[in-house]
Amino acid sequence: MSQRDELLLTARPHIDTRAGTTAPAEEDLLALDRAAQDLLFRQARTADTFTDEPVTDAQVAAIHDLIRYGPTAYNGQPLRVLLLRSAVSRARLLPYLSGGNRAKTASAPLTAILAADVDFHQRLPELYPHRPQARDWLADRAARVEQARFNATLQIGYLIVGVRAAGLAAGPMAGFDAGGVQREFFPDGGHEVLLLLNLGRPGPDAGRARLPRLDTGEVIRTYEGVG
Repeated sequence: MSQRDELLLTARPHIDTRAGTTAPAEEDLLALDRAAQDLLFRQARTADTFTDEPVTDAQVAAIHDLIRYGPTAYNGQPLRVLLLRSAVSRARLLPYLSGGNRAKTASAPLTAILAADVDFHQRLPELYPHRPQARDWLADRAARVEQARFNATLQIGYLIVGVRAAGLAAGPMAGFDAGGVQREFFPDGGHEVLLLLNLGRPGPDAGRARLPRLDTGEVIRTYEGVG
């Protein structure tokens, strides 16, 4: 089965998507308690404002120590994260952002540039030791870049959930000049920039009201092998 094959999940819905609230459930079929479920998903929002409280290196390390166990093809783990804390480093980034993303990035406690390492295959003999020849399977750069981007994007999803697990808010941004950021921060050509992420404690009016979500029946179906 390829990475892009349909993923079918079965779960009892607990959300009233029209109101964006938690609906009562007769039985909770999830292993996480309700508070953890809400922290990671139901109550979490994409943040546009943050408090001044810093995000420490220890917090970042704890987040990575959790999310690094998320699966990737060949166990390749191609995501690379470049942290921008100082005003000087942030000033190099701001010109490449769309207008609506500049102020919140300038004031966020921490901004991360999320990129895919296109030479991730060089680590496969170490990370995928039962198939050391996997490095040679990815000798073609175009195929390798596709793998790197796809799997790093998976890891970005894990990272956002990990940020929430630390009690922080994440503000992912795609409104920027990716080529410019790549040239500015990764001039060696060995990385492809995918996304920017502001993170910290959410500030006042940090996120919008919950937008509607699709119901289970609109997303998941079962294929019975006929028709």
